[in-house]
Amino acid sequence: MNRRDMAKGAAAMLAAGAALPLDSAPAFRVPPEDHPHEATLMMWPTAAQVYGDAAFLRQTQNTIIRIANTIAVFEDVILLAASDWHVRLRVRLTGRVTLWDIPTEDLWARDAGPLITTDGWRRAVSHIAFNGWGRRQVHRHDAKVAALVAERLGFALRPTGLTGEAGGVEQDGAGLLLAHESSWVNANRNPGLTRDQVGARLLQAYGASRIIWSRGVYGMDITDYHIDSLARFTRPGHLLINQPRQPDMADPFHRAAFETEAACRRAGLAVEVIFEPDRRRVASEDFVASYMNYYTCNGAVIAAAFGDADTDKAAAKALARHFPGRQVVTLNVDALGELGGGIHCATQQVPLA
Repeated sequence: MNRRDMAKGAAAMLAAGAALPLDSAPAFRVPPEDHPHEATLMMWPTAAQVYGDAAFLRQTQNTIIRIANTIAVFEDVILLAASDWHVRLRVRLTGRVTLWDIPTEDLWARDAGPLITTDGWRRAVSHIAFNGWGRRQVHRHDAKVAALVAERLGFALRPTGLTGEAGGVEQDGAGLLLAHESSWVNANRNPGLTRDQVGARLLQAYGASRIIWSRGVYGMDITDYHIDSLARFTRPGHLLINQPRQPDMADPFHRAAFETEAACRRAGLAVEVIFEPDRRRVASEDFVASYMNYYTCNGAVIAAAFGDADTDKAAAKALARHFPGRQVVTLNVDALGELGGGIHCATQQVPLA
């Protein structure tokens, strides 16, 4: 995908429809992630006040380049970065990675990037305002990313009345959402809104009809326990979930994970458990070792491997079974785990209309 093609696409979108309020176009929905993509959006991490240690920032940047070049084997990638980075980045990126001059502080495209919906032929952005996970992190640039990408693509921006992050919602593309209350029904994002009010706005934003809530964990990580590191739909009615082999029920994250699993089983979902690694390269207690933080792109599933040969292999086999016909590619993305996220958090799809 080159700039001329993107410009043609933007012109077509502008001609197709004017900006629409969210509730005036109920046919718009977020397709499932394994729906064909036009491209993948990613963001370039730069903020010294976020990373502090220059060596770790370079390690994280190297990880983003590795992910972008891997996805680019299967589909086009758009990497958002301020223009003064472009010369240095261009020599490290493959030809299917396009650089856009959109400044960024951090890498979390799932959260700061646009949530793109389609009614089958037009596309638009359901705009969920990003405020740095409840004003916990600098977001002067990142808060503007979704609107700037929508403008660049020529997609209408449809306000949702919500503040939050798409990493806090898992959806099957067929009308069902899954979320932790802690990431949404929270004074640091949506003060004054009840769970029912937040839920109604999420259903409109995604074009969905039902939501399964679980409490989650408040205030113990920057995301207030995003669902996409715990549970993922592989198709309607089927869920993969990441659980510890030997749970510690004194750990609030372990308790919350089992509460979410129980809620999904009560709702009639077929749930398959993938165990976390027992042995991994990074031993820190804060490290997020989630096999669920994978990304589904055209023809492939891009997933993490953590250094435990047994569980890495089991997780890859499970993903291959749930996504037949797709190549499962595993990467060392330990830098993202140290930051509390993974490959899914670092990507956001541009679905084909």
